[in-house]
Amino acid sequence: MTFSDVVEAIKILSADEKQEIQLLLNQYLREERREEIYENFKSAQVEQQKGSLKFSANINELRQMIEE
Repeated sequence: MTFSDVVEAIKILSADEKQEIQLLLNQYLREERREEIYENFKSAQVEQQKGSLKFSANINELRQMIEE
């Protein structure tokens, strides 16, 4: 099933069904974002254990770190 097929299938649903799909999509997106945040957290923990994380309160230094 292609994306277009899904869009067309959604068009013929009732308003209640479309709202249910919207709720489900929002839930799935939140779950994916949480998982992404968790994976970033685990990655940062590994970097911290290796001693490769850099911290600074200086805005110019932070900008320079981002550009690296």
